[in-house]
Amino acid sequence: MTTSLALLRRIMRTVWARAIAFTAVAVKFALAAGVVGSLIPFELRVELGQNSVDSLLQIIATAMLTATTFSITAMVTAYSSATTIATPRSTKLLIADPTSQNALSIFLGGFVFALVGIIALSTGYYTEQGRTILFFGTLVVIAIIVATLLRWIGHLARFGRMADVIDRVEDAATRTLVDYAKHPTLGARELRGVPAGASSVTAAAGGEYVLSVDVARLDALAEKHRCDLFVTAIPGTIADHRHPLAHVRGRVSEAIESGIRSAFVLGRHRDYDQDPRLGVIALAEIGSRALSPSTNDPGTAIEVIAALQRVFTAALDSREPDGQIDHPHVWIARPRVDELVTDAFRPLARDGAGFVEVQIRLQKCLRALRLTAPDEAVAFDRMAEESLRRAARHLSRAERRAVRAALS
Repeated sequence: MTTSLALLRRIMRTVWARAIAFTAVAVKFALAAGVVGSLIPFELRVELGQNSVDSLLQIIATAMLTATTFSITAMVTAYSSATTIATPRSTKLLIADPTSQNALSIFLGGFVFALVGIIALSTGYYTEQGRTILFFGTLVVIAIIVATLLRWIGHLARFGRMADVIDRVEDAATRTLVDYAKHPTLGARELRGVPAGASSVTAAAGGEYVLSVDVARLDALAEKHRCDLFVTAIPGTIADHRHPLAHVRGRVSEAIESGIRSAFVLGRHRDYDQDPRLGVIALAEIGSRALSPSTNDPGTAIEVIAALQRVFTAALDSREPDGQIDHPHVWIARPRVDELVTDAFRPLARDGAGFVEVQIRLQKCLRALRLTAPDEAVAFDRMAEESLRRAARHLSRAERRAVRAALS
């Protein structure tokens, strides 16, 4: 993914970008009736009641202002609920929800359409034919608003609930991990170690997360300056002087350093797009919070373990050897399965050590994943043993036997 495309995708997921687009369309739609009415070569006229169009627009303006306020309140409530019951890392996925963004944008666009129509009517902007076209356009807008409102009401029944949050985080984690499973080095060569003598290039401002890497731009830069680039800061890494963005084998100039920095998108908060670890970390946080003494909800933790099993199974089944090298001048490290397993299951093993039902489900999950990917069995076996050691300090003898019996 190029740097500009990554930035564009983040902008398009914001509420304000979609709201501005729908508002602009609404303004053009309302004003187009006057232009089209004057261009039609034939007479189009419908007998309308006194101020019927104006009355409809008044109703739409009042109703859509209320609906917009209600939608904003519902969305903020859902964000707050997800932060409280799940994890703050999930709110980014809720904010990017297209259904809620479309509902809010259409309600706002309907309000602006009615407002522009009322103002244009009061100034005599429309001809008689223009008023007729505006009337039919208003009917179309009403139909769109009603359909959106019905869909929005159905969507609110589960928006921001625990199951909805888990599903969203699971889908985001699966999407990213499957992409990495198919292209673990993003089309570059696999980095196994930085060669001696290579010069490091650090971020201009330390302490920010790497959100995405434009490997194609780095390869073009390396080919232009006849050097090799070794990327050590994959998405999800904090870029600072201890963790350089990349290392350069060859002559280093200001142009190369500037080009390398421009190929990385940095931010204060992690993003799900290219970060292979954030999704499983967020799922683990949801399960860990459910196991806290104040919540005491092992059922949710068990659901999270099942979600993690589906995420890892999809990723492990999608693995392909990264044989095609599209960017031969760039080396990049692939995500390590043992780190992903630790991120996903260590919090659950720690906080669920005293819950026999959680331990049974966790051991079954790890055993199933071990059978799915025998070549990664060491990582799953190590986590299973660590979980059993933690559980041995909290469970009774009978409960420990139950956990071991579930594995037979």
